Amino acid sequence: MRTSWGTTFASYLHDNLLATQKVFEAAVRQEIRVVFASSSSVYGDARAYPLREDDALRPVSPYGVSKLACEALATAYTLSCGLDAVGLRYFSVYGPRQRPDMAFSHALGCLAEDRRFDVLGSGRQTRDFTYVGDAVSATLAAMQRAPSGRVYNIGGGCEISLLDSLALCEELAGRRVDLRHIPSAAGDARRTIADAGKARDELGWRPTTTLETGLTAQISAAAQPERRRAVA
Repeated sequence: MRTSWGTTFASYLHDNLLATQKVFEAAVRQEIRVVFASSSSVYGDARAYPLREDDALRPVSPYGVSKLACEALATAYTLSCGLDAVGLRYFSVYGPRQRPDMAFSHALGCLAEDRRFDVLGSGRQTRDFTYVGDAVSATLAAMQRAPSGRVYNIGGGCEISLLDSLALCEELAGRRVDLRHIPSAAGDARRTIADAGKARDELGWRPTTTLETGLTAQISAAAQPERRRAVA
């Protein structure tokens, strides 16, 4: 999110908004359903928590703006072209084969290789981390059971600070990481925690993987070199 400022915003427009528009065009032509990835970043710094789907949307980063634009694009295609679309606002997805630039993947790499890990600000900012397996099951449930046009929060159900999550990584890996605090970056939300009640009630979905279990799986996968390929 913090890397979406300046000239790099063009990449986010291409990879998020333009790519999504092409998918919507194809879906309309083929008359098929689309479940598309939105993000908790569309909320920004909210006034009340946990976050509900009908809360005000005030993204604090260009990345969040691009995801919100994808939601608006889905609405336009639904109203004007009959698109059958469901949006999922994923909250901080992690797990095996996570992209190497993402927080847990980077932290575990620093632990394994005795490298320093840079913490933005105080490290007290919190996230609702969601295991990739739970995100997949939510996506399948939305494809199969969601009414057209719905948007759902998909969160892991456990709010934790960055510092506490790093401490858990250390405990599970049996090693300590060298932490350095650096200034906070623009576009880094202070807090995220999902109210996933709508997904529970309408899709019959709920997260089943604890952060400890999910991180254990990610650590195990990272220890196997042939499985270190990153996915988007």
